[in-house]
Amino acid sequence: MEGKRILRVQTRRKDLRFPFPENFNHRIEGARLKHMGRRAKYLVAELSSGEALIMHLGMTGRFTVSGKKPGKFHHEAGEAEKHDHVVFDMQGGATVTFNDARRFGFMDLWPLADLDRYPPFDGMGPEPISNQFSGAYLQEAFAGKKAPVKAALLDQYVVAGLGNIYVCEALFRSGISPKKLAGAIKRDKLEILAVEIRKVIEEAIEAGGSTISDFETTTGELGYFQHRFQVYDREGDPCITCAKPVKRLVQSGRSTFYCGTCQK
Repeated sequence: MEGKRILRVQTRRKDLRFPFPENFNHRIEGARLKHMGRRAKYLVAELSSGEALIMHLGMTGRFTVSGKKPGKFHHEAGEAEKHDHVVFDMQGGATVTFNDARRFGFMDLWPLADLDRYPPFDGMGPEPISNQFSGAYLQEAFAGKKAPVKAALLDQYVVAGLGNIYVCEALFRSGISPKKLAGAIKRDKLEILAVEIRKVIEEAIEAGGSTISDFETTTGELGYFQHRFQVYDREGDPCITCAKPVKRLVQSGRSTFYCGTCQK
């Protein structure tokens, strides 16, 4: 899509998770997609019209090119007529289709010049693999926070894009209890935590991500990082360090997996 004009847009329903912006199709048609980027878990397509097309896959969203799925899917996508919701006809002949069985994804438009003020981006924390993310940053962001560190790390206004799996894994590698109050963690521990967060993300990228239900890469292959989990989804299994059973608790409605012996 990058560098090509969007010749035609079909929206096959009036909404996804949210309604489409007013005149959505007409505002996109004819524009050139200058650059495809990302912020946290959002795709950001910069258009020649001066707007950004912002897209989120939700739980089950995926894009297919020219109607062909890129490989064998772990959980099959639904029938096209039912779950193909947005179709982009591109310059050069490609047809790019957004398929989303559960419709948790969405698309929005926002002025490019004001992108930092897009509500989900306004005040969002740094990317975990950026130069702005460090132990010093975490010390400043956690100052005075009485929330558990697990909840603090899932807060997109502290760190952008960190998910439940990788927070559990990074806290285990850092030896930090998920129940510990964020503001009570000392600087030396935060330095270790920042390094381990970066390592976990980089290892997951190298492994192609984590397939828990239906995630696949663009080649149709499953991710493999789930085979390297040290605590996530291992409740009752022996800790790889001390052999005590891995524990599970619920924090902010999410499952947390940890070792009560190794993480203090």
